[in-house]
Amino acid sequence: MAVTDKAPRHDPPRDKTPRDEPPAPPRLSSPLVLTLVLVLLVLFQSPVRRALSAPVMQSWTTVFVAVVLQALPFLVLGVLLSAAIAVYVPPSFFARALPSRPALAVPVAGVAGAVLPGCECASVPVAGALVRRGVTPAAALAFLLSAPAINPIVLTATAVAFPRNPEMVVARFAASLLVACAMGWLWQRVGRTDWMRPPAHAHHEGQTKGAAFWDAVRHDVMHAGGFLVVGAMAAATLKAVAPESWLRTAADNPVIAVLALSVLAVVLSICSEADAFVAASLTQFSLTARLAFLVVGPMIDLKLFAMQAGTFGRAFALRFAPMTFVLAIASAVLTGAVLL
Repeated sequence: MAVTDKAPRHDPPRDKTPRDEPPAPPRLSSPLVLTLVLVLLVLFQSPVRRALSAPVMQSWTTVFVAVVLQALPFLVLGVLLSAAIAVYVPPSFFARALPSRPALAVPVAGVAGAVLPGCECASVPVAGALVRRGVTPAAALAFLLSAPAINPIVLTATAVAFPRNPEMVVARFAASLLVACAMGWLWQRVGRTDWMRPPAHAHHEGQTKGAAFWDAVRHDVMHAGGFLVVGAMAAATLKAVAPESWLRTAADNPVIAVLALSVLAVVLSICSEADAFVAASLTQFSLTARLAFLVVGPMIDLKLFAMQAGTFGRAFALRFAPMTFVLAIASAVLTGAVLL
């Protein structure tokens, strides 16, 4: 009988990484990018210094810094208040406070936006929470439009940005509230339930109140602050680089001026707590054109369209955004003709 060796066999360890796959390319991290930028600035400091000393760049820097420094306190205060409302005010409060009849609930929800501060980054999830708790969609949409447009922080910032034109505060309040109520009533009449997808739960549900609050603050500061910088850069570029004849040509035509600033508000996507300072810097344009910028921006822009599509569905956003844009322009022109 043959004796077999039953000792365990030790196979050589296999390489867990496939040999035929190329190594992953190195990733650029934020510290690495910052280091590269600083090195480039040191190497090319002479041409950079000459470029910054040019009159055009000095004018650009002056406008940019002025817009950012004026708007930043209102932006931070608005973000803190909107995060507190989104986290600590229960959605059931709005359901109990609104009338049961949708026709009356729409203006009440619109006026509630003047009492409860909140930027557009917070108004969309709050409106989604209202719909989840059984609030009629028409009232939730009126609150979504009015809260970032006519709250006390925004109106105070508008008064500071336009110290010589206090009528801009009244005009912004009236035009924005008119749009919010009109869109609520219009959605009540022509809106269909299959156009609006039931909103998902808010991202901070399940967290502690403190963690949800600071998470909302960090999110809104990063997003709103970035858009503020982009808006300030665009305003500074228009003031310093764009030929005066171009701006004068656009500003002298009332129709082109209103449409140009309305489209600019959509593209820039500036937070409503800071957009008044950008509008105030566009001195070539009429008050009515700048009012259109202030009414359109907090209600429909690129980031709002993405948030509305993500919360309520693409079918909703594709119908809601164009109607809001048209009504916002019409309301601004009508209000401007009466008050400005």
